Amino acid sequence: MFEAQLDATLAIAILIGFGVLWIGFGWYLGKDNRSIDDFALAGRNVGIAFATATAMATWITSNTTLVAPQLAYQFGVWGMIGYSMAALGLILFAPMAKRIKELMPHGFTSGDFIRTRYGRSAWAVFMVISLCYAMGWLVSLGMAGGILLSSLSDLDYHTGMTAILIICVGYTLLGGLKAVIATDFVQSILILVGVVVIAWFCIDKVGIDQIHDNVTQWQPELLNLAFPAAIMFLFNNIFFGIGEIFHSNVWWSRAFAFKGGVGKRAFLTGGLLWLPIPIVTGFIALAALSLGILPPSADMVGPMVAARVLGSIGAVFVFVIVFSALASSMDSLLAATSDLITQDGYRKLINPNADSDRLLKISKRVIIGLGLITWLLCLPKITTLGALLNFTGAFVASAIWPIVFGLYHRGLTGPFATAAMALGTTTGLVLYFVIGFYVAAISSAVVSLLICALGLLLARGQFDWQRFSEEGANVSE
Repeated sequence: MFEAQLDATLAIAILIGFGVLWIGFGWYLGKDNRSIDDFALAGRNVGIAFATATAMATWITSNTTLVAPQLAYQFGVWGMIGYSMAALGLILFAPMAKRIKELMPHGFTSGDFIRTRYGRSAWAVFMVISLCYAMGWLVSLGMAGGILLSSLSDLDYHTGMTAILIICVGYTLLGGLKAVIATDFVQSILILVGVVVIAWFCIDKVGIDQIHDNVTQWQPELLNLAFPAAIMFLFNNIFFGIGEIFHSNVWWSRAFAFKGGVGKRAFLTGGLLWLPIPIVTGFIALAALSLGILPPSADMVGPMVAARVLGSIGAVFVFVIVFSALASSMDSLLAATSDLITQDGYRKLINPNADSDRLLKISKRVIIGLGLITWLLCLPKITTLGALLNFTGAFVASAIWPIVFGLYHRGLTGPFATAAMALGTTTGLVLYFVIGFYVAAISSAVVSLLICALGLLLARGQFDWQRFSEEGANVSE
């Protein structure tokens, strides 16, 4: 058992304070939203400072603040380094963001790209991949809110999970992407300062030498650079992180929302700023042995160590940091998934003639629906955050090569892109259960690449890039 660092009254007060602050901020920012462009894409006018902050803050999520310590606790050095390699997704997406903005200046979603580039069959497979990933990530964020509260206070898992969903749905619903990006800016500052302070106190109180000695004595495998499962995790996580960003409408919507010339610089800077954060948060977990902490679940180790090092006041500090990290991702995911369902589902399949006011109403209803579904799926905490997130790796890694070839090469055709995503996902899921979570993404990416390469050899097409401009003109009418 472990001793809670926050009493229930204080934890509830912090939740209420956060809720009032962010929801009020969302209402203020959303007062000027007049169209679906304003609500979904912040008027397509986001500058470099806010663009960089939202790129970094959105990628600092439950993965970085809770799963990175979990993986360091389980895999040691490679867990920290492997997770930091997810920064490659942001860095490599930087030139792609520029290309996306040039090809689709009036685009709305990643689904727009897949449907125009490869046709409806590929689009259908891509939508399944996108929605499975989005729900997996949303559920992981809801779970993380519950884990955070139960790690630091006397409140139970369901209270924290419910609170973060209500708060994020509230201000995203009122403010749209403007509120998401503005709160990300504030949250990114809180996260950066907080992570540095926690790491500093951890080193000062425990000491690097003591942490090293205890790990060497009791868990030497965590320092073993030839640890096979950890090495496989390293490469798997690289493809997982790249797949997450390349396919997700969270990042495509930002490429559309940023001003011209901003996207490339924002994603590159955001990726470089994000790179050291998983190493720092992962290092904190290695102090668990020295502090005598045995977490009931591996994904609770990060906040428990930080709270032990900083005490009761520090627990408030930890709560604010991790809650900010969760909110900065959940709001982005709610907004982007709502766009995908509204534009690619409702507008394309149900009501092609819907005007901006109608689309705005549907988008808000979808946000509420996503929040409710996520809450229901989070009620039974049936797995750890790491296991849940890596399950989605089989889906997203299969989309890497169809998107890359689709953006830069005329030759890949729809049938091969469809097969690459479908068979890549299937292979990754099978190996996830047969071998382990640390091979799901890499196996999916390899199979997808082989099918794309085969397609370029056997049925090379000549896609006309002008089709994106023509499709965009129709969308903007």
